[in-house]
Amino acid sequence: MNVLYDEPGPRGRRRNTVLTVVFAVALLGLAYLAFRKFDEKGQFAAALWEPFLRGDVWANLILPGLWNTLSAAAVAALIAVPFGFVFGMARLSEHAWIRIPAAAVVEFFRAIPLLIMIFFAQYGGSAVLGLTVTSFSAVVFGLVMYNGSVLAEIVRAGITALPRGQTEAALAVGLRKSQAMRLILLPQAVTAMMPAIVSQLVVLLKDTALGFIVAFEDLLNAGARILPSNFRNLIPAVIVMAAIYIVINLAVSAVAHWLERRTRRSAAKPVAAPDAVAAL
Repeated sequence: MNVLYDEPGPRGRRRNTVLTVVFAVALLGLAYLAFRKFDEKGQFAAALWEPFLRGDVWANLILPGLWNTLSAAAVAALIAVPFGFVFGMARLSEHAWIRIPAAAVVEFFRAIPLLIMIFFAQYGGSAVLGLTVTSFSAVVFGLVMYNGSVLAEIVRAGITALPRGQTEAALAVGLRKSQAMRLILLPQAVTAMMPAIVSQLVVLLKDTALGFIVAFEDLLNAGARILPSNFRNLIPAVIVMAAIYIVINLAVSAVAHWLERRTRRSAAKPVAAPDAVAAL
């Protein structure tokens, strides 16, 4: 079963096959037209692609940019996911003094464009607070606050989508509300939320490219600024950078598939019958 949608039935599979063939033919046609246009403009000349065969270009430009991109995404994800769970559950609190401030934080940072948050984190932090904020810190701050707020809504929606009988049954057997949330609701909600969480983490990874506003030396900066300024090969450089982003996102999706299968296997383990437990 795919992590992003439910398994289709026989008619759905036939329809998907037809649509796949139609769109594949259309995409091949568009790719051919794009290839012809690029070729006419000399974008496939060997001299423009030669820098990507040089070890110094990879060692000094592309790999450092890739490392900065992955570092910012990893740090932001490690903070944004707990941020999302904490504020998502806080929005479900019965205490107004917890629920209202959590909702205000989530709605505020969801409403502000990420580019503005990154810009303000660096230049606003310096002008208003007198702090020296690095481009890495500014990018991570923006990614955490925006994506963490979106994840908080995902968590809230995932928990509220569960049947109310789950909570009522947990309270009926003597569990406290915090125990019901931790032991009953969250394990079920996480499985349902996994596709949305993974999709948001992919968005987070791609949003590191917005660090150009504060001159963050990421993969896009290396491919769209530094390489073209040295070798005059903007189109080939962007194509190579896009290919690298695609590979990274495919790797994230593969990890999501593995986690989804592992979660489903754990949830599907049979519970021993009372007689078997007594015999043991």
